[in-house]
Amino acid sequence: MMMAKPSPALLQRPGDAAEMVIRGARVLDPRADLDAVRDIVVRGGEIAELAEPGAAEAPAGAESVGGVGLLVLPAFVDPHVHLRVPGQEHKEDLETGTRAAAAGGYCAVIAMANTEPPIDSAAVLGSVRERALFEASVPVGFVANVTQGMAGGELTEMAELREAGAVGFSDDGLPIRSARVLRRALQYQRLSGGVIALHEEDPDLSGDGVMHEGEVSAVLGLAGVPAVSESTMIARDCSLALYERARIHIQHLSARASVEEVARAKAAGVEVTCEASPHHLTLTDEAVRSLDAGFKMNPPLRSEDDRQALIEGLRDGTIDCVATDHAPHAPEEKEVPFEQAAMGVTGLEKAFAVLHTELVLPGVLELETLVERMTFGGEPFGIPAPRIEPGAPANLVLIDPAKEWVVGEDGYESRAFNSCFAGRTLTGRVLMTVAAGQVAYRRRSFAISAAAEVAG
Repeated sequence: MMMAKPSPALLQRPGDAAEMVIRGARVLDPRADLDAVRDIVVRGGEIAELAEPGAAEAPAGAESVGGVGLLVLPAFVDPHVHLRVPGQEHKEDLETGTRAAAAGGYCAVIAMANTEPPIDSAAVLGSVRERALFEASVPVGFVANVTQGMAGGELTEMAELREAGAVGFSDDGLPIRSARVLRRALQYQRLSGGVIALHEEDPDLSGDGVMHEGEVSAVLGLAGVPAVSESTMIARDCSLALYERARIHIQHLSARASVEEVARAKAAGVEVTCEASPHHLTLTDEAVRSLDAGFKMNPPLRSEDDRQALIEGLRDGTIDCVATDHAPHAPEEKEVPFEQAAMGVTGLEKAFAVLHTELVLPGVLELETLVERMTFGGEPFGIPAPRIEPGAPANLVLIDPAKEWVVGEDGYESRAFNSCFAGRTLTGRVLMTVAAGQVAYRRRSFAISAAAEVAG
């Protein structure tokens, strides 16, 4: 049985609709007020039944998956990834990037538009959407650029791009320096629809900085990027959004002052959502003392005080969602002195495990909160969060919450390996991902053991 296409906003290659029963797993979905041991019946790619353990009747020919001791969650949605298509496929492409997403438990991702060429026309957007129909393991939504060529001057044809399938707009990788240009974009957005996602940075304040401006940068003698470079732009853009009654999404918050600005804006009635990344939630600029370019990203890793503010913002809902900002690079771009290295790290394959290990297991963050934040990422772009309930598309991730593993020991599904968590031991491993009703990923050892159980 072939699966129906997902929403036109999200595209993936067609495949067989899942027919399976997951037996005896802990099923957790905070939005459905569900936390219980259940059998889950998936029929024709949809959740057909949630039954008491052992009570579910499997559809004819359905696969039986043993879930005892395992955790089933709604699969995750990442609002911010770089798949490097078109033009930089030597770093990543739709096949490898979405395979990495599936391995991390994601059922959908939103791809940024700072490509070569940038996605600033309906023709380029159409070409990448067409490729997704043949290459994407999980549904992908594409944002288009706010300005032509990401030059920060002339606006793109936003209405035409929306009609062509853009889920939103962003010049991510670069800020929109001109308040006048952003104001015009927000006015246009009210007519065309689609949220504008903003990379917040004042280039005049960031200068040639390569890491957070603070004690560590002073000791290392490296040019720093002050936190105020980010927070002042957030304040400006939230003010413009309020004035124009427009919606914005703030990308990759990194600083306490930024969280405070977003909180003030929300209290004032601004339609603003925002995201934080696993590396900013778990690491600080102390990691840069190693001068390992794996810790170089934009925005940079900041202080412990900033990290704690991000965690509190994630906990209290000021920060709406987790985004990996998955940014694959070729080895030669990272294997150079820190100052010369490209900014960015990969993140899709271990985001849940990192946050589960560093925040949930020590009791810093409730698992339910993490699940809510990791599944919310599509909402700013008009894509509903996955739910585990009868009649819903099967968007599920099966996790062994006690499994320890070392990042990179078995390689990566991504083409790139510039991970800031390489070599770290994590707890919690994705075993299987069902995305838009199709089995998108199975961990090899899990698939082999399941096959052996069936054969026995």
